[in-house]
Amino acid sequence: MTVAETIEQKLRAGLNIAHLELIDESAKHAGHAGARAAGESHFRLLIVSPDFTGKGRVARQREIYRILKDEMAGPVHALSLDARSPEE
Repeated sequence: MTVAETIEQKLRAGLNIAHLELIDESAKHAGHAGARAAGESHFRLLIVSPDFTGKGRVARQREIYRILKDEMAGPVHALSLDARSPEE
């Protein structure tokens, strides 16, 4: 399973997802610190979940990082987050 597939699977298991877009931006960071030769080190995530309703930006980010703690400690060097509630 790829890193992207693992991320998506964990997020779908841990949150009620209305919309999810995960974009691998690793090619833009080739040669930079944290970039892996195999790619899948830099991602941009747009996630919409009713679980985020009433929560601030930091609480939403903490929840995502908690779910992806193993990936953030390993293959993922950077994760750009846009976490929204359905109302947003």
